[in-house]
Amino acid sequence: MNLNIKKDLASNWFGLLQNAICDDISKLEKNKIKFKSTTWKRNNDKDEGGGEYRIIKDGKIFEKVGVNFSKVYGKFPKQFQNKVPGASKDPRFWASGISVVMHMKNPHIPAMHFNTRYICTTQNWFGGGIDVTPSSNDNNEKNKFHKTLKKMCDRHNKDYYKKYKKWCDEYFYLPHRNETRGIGGIFFDYKKNDFEKDFKFVRDIGVTFQMIFNDIIGKKIKKKWTLKDKEMQYIKRGRYAEFNLLYDRGTKFGLQTGGNVEGILMSLPPIAKWK
Repeated sequence: MNLNIKKDLASNWFGLLQNAICDDISKLEKNKIKFKSTTWKRNNDKDEGGGEYRIIKDGKIFEKVGVNFSKVYGKFPKQFQNKVPGASKDPRFWASGISVVMHMKNPHIPAMHFNTRYICTTQNWFGGGIDVTPSSNDNNEKNKFHKTLKKMCDRHNKDYYKKYKKWCDEYFYLPHRNETRGIGGIFFDYKKNDFEKDFKFVRDIGVTFQMIFNDIIGKKIKKKWTLKDKEMQYIKRGRYAEFNLLYDRGTKFGLQTGGNVEGILMSLPPIAKWK
């Protein structure tokens, strides 16, 4: 398959998924609050692509939610070329993806994160994942979340879940705290063996994420909470912010390759606290 066709298929899917997820979020908010949409360009002087990030703040359910789509291209800076597979041979790149971060008003509903991307240098690959960060323990929710991910992974390869869960646990880890960011999920990168199979897997992850967040929110939206619960959520959000600013690959990649700063930092919670 021609590389340009692969790029179009991936980018079109990410754009469609952005619309579908935003529609779901609007329905959960009963269409009483609208997304603030911002389009951006990577370079104002020449065509290097860009994207659109959509944000809702202070909803009935979502204290803050961002849904970001991007399609960018150009050349990596010299200091970045040896850090990305294939870029040392040729600094030109193309990248498209979708990223979603949900911070909830009700502290019983976990923060949720999802992203998938397709990156092209002299090599081409998919990456992404889903993870959940609750502020209190709920073993039933945790078990169902992981069972759902395993079932989805098993549709494609019986080895995926164990491999990608381990990768997620290792990736979303704060060494200075000696703790994981949340209850894990799946994380993968440099997936480049078979475009059609890999793209099918990436699409399934997006649809599964829709199912997961609708299910979790539906079950917990009416659960009562206290100020103590909210304080615990703020502390957990502090951990979330620490990881994203210190270790997150997507944050570093976006900031070092001329991405939109506000779109990149949309993942940060609206309010966080430290003891």
